Amino acid sequence: MSRDLVVLVDSDDCDIGQEHKLIAHEQGLLHRAFSIFIARKRGNQTEILLQQRALSKYHCAGLWSNTCCSHPQPAEDVKQSALGRLQEELGFTLDDLTWVGSHTYRAQLSNDLIEHEFDHLFIAWADPDLSCINPQEVNATVWHTISDIEQQLRQSPQSFTPWFAPTLNKVKSLLV
Repeated sequence: MSRDLVVLVDSDDCDIGQEHKLIAHEQGLLHRAFSIFIARKRGNQTEILLQQRALSKYHCAGLWSNTCCSHPQPAEDVKQSALGRLQEELGFTLDDLTWVGSHTYRAQLSNDLIEHEFDHLFIAWADPDLSCINPQEVNATVWHTISDIEQQLRQSPQSFTPWFAPTLNKVKSLLV
């Protein structure tokens, strides 16, 4: 599926139009998005599945981020879009995701683009097969504990997408 459009929204997430994805990022227009965090238990530790964005991405290429994030298309349900995007990027399906809230953020990207999103946050507990990742979307995946992720964020924040830390902070209490 081509994902060239984003849904423009107001501060209450009410649809106010649509725009080409690149133009929205050039102009910093507020648009609808979703972020997914897949977690699993290993012993008494919670691990979160991170993805390294494909090296060919037009922004934040090669940076680490949450399991999956994207933009629903016009007239597309946010949760259904998120479930479909897991399949498109990481090659696995889930029956459901749990919506845990939303937040708005604005982040200046390194190539003069601006990510300004009304971001719907989803979590799921799963241990999926990661043998079919889409190399046009994902360069690599890794499981890390929250404490390991927080240490890496302190040591090398430039290795992560600019939205990852504030988004993780919104959901981490739900993943312990």
